Amino acid sequence: MTIVYWEDARATLSCIGGWHRLRIQLGDLCMPVIRGDDIREAKRSGKVGVIFGFQNCSPIEGDLELVQVFHELGVRIMQLTYNNQSLIGAGRYEKMDAGTSRFGREVIREMNRVGMIVDLSRSAEHTSLQAIELSERPVANTHANPASFHAALRNKFDDLLRALALSGSMLGFSLYPFHLRDSGQCTLESFCRIVVDTAELMSIDHIGLGSNMCRGWGYETLEWMRSGRWTFGPDYGEGSADKPTRPEQPPWFRTPADMPNITRGLLDRGLDTQEVGKILGGNWLRFFSEGFESNAARTTGGGSEK
Repeated sequence: MTIVYWEDARATLSCIGGWHRLRIQLGDLCMPVIRGDDIREAKRSGKVGVIFGFQNCSPIEGDLELVQVFHELGVRIMQLTYNNQSLIGAGRYEKMDAGTSRFGREVIREMNRVGMIVDLSRSAEHTSLQAIELSERPVANTHANPASFHAALRNKFDDLLRALALSGSMLGFSLYPFHLRDSGQCTLESFCRIVVDTAELMSIDHIGLGSNMCRGWGYETLEWMRSGRWTFGPDYGEGSADKPTRPEQPPWFRTPADMPNITRGLLDRGLDTQEVGKILGGNWLRFFSEGFESNAARTTGGGSEK
């Protein structure tokens, strides 16, 4: 669950507070996930497990101590950038990519220590490759596709995908129309073909789904995502000036209830049920169970998997 895009520390605290209140009101439907076993418990109890994530590093401002503070408030994933240059590194939309900053190196080290996943989904190529090298633990591109599938700015080149696999990291395939070949007209067969091809490139153990599903949003929310307060004019990002609204989802994935279509599509591409199970959740479960543990828990043999 995205908590923030551009907010500072104080605004982020209000966002987290609002989500906590909503969770209390909807306690029969959802529960927080802060460790791997919470995902299993959500499954057992028939609830939606909610993982708090930041799509930007703006909430920590320039204060390294805030990494642990937000971790203790339940945040388990943080993107290093949101398209633009941040204090940590270059976003994917910047023309210049100087790599990970001095502050960024410290942030990655601290995220490793507390058990917060480093997310490179919107980071530029050089920044991402450096972050993978700097991180002592596997990282993730939670919602992006291979650039060979579609040349959207946010999609990733094969060199980066190989680096993810070699470091034990994860790629989550996005179903956001701007990241798909032919946008909302992308076929199920086309999507499942790139999943299978990427499994051959990265191995079946390092891929999953990161649907980027956004439902019921008006244009104002989309504009906030793209532009925040850093520009006075609209930033259409991966869209264009003559197409300011998000295109429709593909007909085979309009809501999460359509997930069985992807199951069928992957089986039709020749994967077996065990391989499909890894892509549809098994790999993320393993990755989160390990990644959400602090270094102290890993060292002492604690944590949900021990």
